[in-house]
This record gives sequence, structure tokens and C-alpha cells, in this order.
Amino acid sequence: MQEDILINWSPQETRVALVENGSLQELHVERTLERGLVGNVYLGKVARVLPGMQSAFIDIGLERAAFLHVADVWQRQPDGEPPSVARHSQPLMPIEKQVFEGQALMVQVIKDPIGTKGARLSTQISVAGRMLVFLPQDDHVGVSQKIPQGLRDELRARLQQLTGAQGGGFILRTNAEDASDQELSEDISYLRKTWKRIKEASLRLPPMSILHQDLNLLQRVLRDLVGESTQTIKVDSREQFEALKAFGLEFMPAASAKLQHYKGERPIFDLYAIDEEIAKALARRVDLKSGGYLIVDQTEALTTVDVNTGGFVGARNFDDTIFKTNLEAAQAIARQLRLRNLGGIIIVDFIDMAREDHRESVLTGFKKQLSRDRVKTSAGNFSQLGLVEMTRKRTRESLAHMLCEPCPCCDGKGSVKTARSVAYDIFREILREARQFTPREFRVVASPKVIELFLDEESQHLAGLSEFIGKPVSLQSESAMGQEQYDIVLL
Repeated sequence: MQEDILINWSPQETRVALVENGSLQELHVERTLERGLVGNVYLGKVARVLPGMQSAFIDIGLERAAFLHVADVWQRQPDGEPPSVARHSQPLMPIEKQVFEGQALMVQVIKDPIGTKGARLSTQISVAGRMLVFLPQDDHVGVSQKIPQGLRDELRARLQQLTGAQGGGFILRTNAEDASDQELSEDISYLRKTWKRIKEASLRLPPMSILHQDLNLLQRVLRDLVGESTQTIKVDSREQFEALKAFGLEFMPAASAKLQHYKGERPIFDLYAIDEEIAKALARRVDLKSGGYLIVDQTEALTTVDVNTGGFVGARNFDDTIFKTNLEAAQAIARQLRLRNLGGIIIVDFIDMAREDHRESVLTGFKKQLSRDRVKTSAGNFSQLGLVEMTRKRTRESLAHMLCEPCPCCDGKGSVKTARSVAYDIFREILREARQFTPREFRVVASPKVIELFLDEESQHLAGLSEFIGKPVSLQSESAMGQEQYDIVLL
């Protein structure tokens, strides 16, 4: 499997495409204005201590002072006791005994500023890696609670052996469940180097300086996406190429060796028609090469994928037609889940197959394709209703949620009332208003299509209504209105 990573950079947006054998598999987007502060480490200056609220305001160089509560002030824990346990078992030392006005304090943002509220801080510093979280102030080695109980002790022992006696605590994240010792060692090395840079910066820089910024998308590409199968990483910006090269040489030398500066005349995403693939990934219907198609519906609770044969008639008999459509669909669905970054519960409705061996082949092929996904997935067998239920871990917003918003005309429903339905709603509303008020005239303000219906097919009914209520009804077309929108003005 040959992978290429394409990076399209602009001052306002960074887009990263992961291409396998010429086919787009993943898309990552980061916009400059939408980057948060969570994870950033600052050398703050204590502006004010409030014993009554057991909190302090810390100036970290932002527009508003940030907020530090006593519960987020780090305290040394008893040996071997995880911070989460010790925090509840030990009484908290009053904040006025831990910080004082004018003190320089290393802090980390744990919640972004919202409205008039400043950022929320913690003095418990943590540095996140690809598979581990480094806790430099602690010595505890922890394992994510989401990992099965039977594996935790084994993983903890492996991690303790790899970390050695250099100090600092680690938490093993869920996606490290199947990690090799080499991958864990590389993450440990990266995290220790990062912490060393933070400490050096805290001694060199003045208060209200940023010491560490959570990795941007370009840097996360080297940390999270590059693997043995990655052939090239092409960047279309000379400036970003140089910055990424320097970062890679310090932290990930093997990945930095694959970096290339793209100098072609065509936009980098045109190499594999990436923009066309993005447009397809935002559509509800996905056409298959055989003539079949998928219908992908994303809701708040779950995502459904329906497989249809469409115009495919290439097999010898109907059973083979269904089987081949389902096999192709299994591969396409796995790709769409990665490309659209769909998470949570997913229900796949393959076309019903009469033969058991066909069902087994489709399910095996589907699970094989899912196994290539870097995000954890879990798929069951065919249910009594012929559905395959699966889950895919939510790691970030889906592509549709990131690039789109609900339609202002249908408010996200996907359909609107017909012009005739709206016209009849208006008839009923005029009757309702006529019973309560006695204006000189009723004026209907609606979309051009609804007004056109009143002037043509519904003109006789409108005249009858006007005669029944004894008041004239005038019409006004408003092109800015959606089909379901209307106003009835009393004159």
C-alpha cells in the first residue's frame, strides 16, 4: 500500500489529504481563526488572589485575565497514587498559601475563553503525544479506562519498562492498545524533548509568554499520519516546508526525510482531483463503478448507509449481481467512513443475500477494509434483519459538520413544503386572522413561486376567500424569502 500526503497551505486554512494508491482516503482541515488555546502552556503572572472564591486571576498575555481554581493547582501526590485518586483523598491546601500576587507561574489552558469569561487554567501540566500523555510533575503510570481490564496490567508493565527511571508520569491512551514497543519509545522520546524545551523557555522568557503551543495540523501530520507505507509528504508552501523540516529533524527524523516542497504550476490538490472528491464526500449519494450506489444519511444519533444495485446488471444471475455490488460497497463504505470522518453508531444495510457464503465473504471483506482505518472500529455480524451494526470512535468533527451548516431554507430537514402546501397554510392563516381583526386589507408577502401559484392555479380560490371574509387580499413577491416563509400584513 503506497501512501502520499498532500498539504495545501494558506494563511487562513490548512488542508491535508491522505492518498492511498491514487485514491483520497482522509481529509484533515484546520482553520486559523478556529484554533483554540486548550493545551497551550504559558508563563503566567498572578494578577490577583481571591481567598473567598479559592481562586486566582492569572495574566497570560491575552485580552482577559485567565482563571485558576484551587482544585486545578497541582500538589505533590503520595508515592504511587494516581492524581485523580489523590485529589479526592487529600484535603486541598488554601490557594492563598500556594500562590501570591506578582508570582510567575507555569500554567496550561484547560478551557477556552467563552464570551466575557477568560480561559480556565491548571498548574498540572500535561503534554499529549500520539499514543501517550506525559505528566512531568508526577511519577504515576496510568492506562486509559477504555482499554479492557485484562490488558491494562500488561500495558502498564510494558510502559514502565520503556520509560525507565528518568522521571515523569505517563498515561497510555486508547489508540495505543495495539502499539509496538518502537512506537511507544518514539512517543516517549518526543514527549521528553517537548518538555525539555518548555522548561528551557520558562527560564529564558519573561512572564506572560507562551512556552508551548499545542501542535498545529502540519506538525500533527508528522506525528500522527506518517507511517512506514508513507512515500512522500508534499507541501506547497516554501515557508511551511522549512518550518516543518526543522520540526521534523528535531523530533521525527524518519518522517522529515519524506518531506518535499511542491513547486508545480497546478494547485497541489489537482494532482489527484482532491477538490472533486471532497464535493462527492459531502453528497448524500455515492455512485459505485459497477452502477450501484450508496445513500449516506448522517443524523444526531447515528449514521445509516444503504446499498442499492442501481443500474448494475453485469453478473450472470441476480444473486451474483447482489454479491458483487455488496463486495464493492463494502470497500466504498470503509473509505467513506474515513473520508467523511463519521463516528459513533453506524448501521449498514447491505442488499439482502440468500447465500450464507456470500454473506460471510462480504462481512470478511468489510472487516478487512475497516482494519486499515487508523481510528478504532468495531463491526458485528449480520443481524436478523440483515443489517451490520458497527461503531467508529469519534476523534474530531465530521467533514460535513466542519465544512457545512444547516440549509436556511429547510433548516436541515432536507426537504421543504411544496408551494401548494404553503399556499393552503396561508389560506388558513388569513381565515384565522380575519376572525380576530378587521383590517382594511390583507397583504400576503411570500416567495415568488408561492405568489405565482396564487396568481395562476389558485387565483379562483383566492378570490373566493376574499369574498368570504369581505376584505381584499393583495400579493407581494419577495425573492429573499424561502419557500416555506411568508408574512401576512394587516393594512
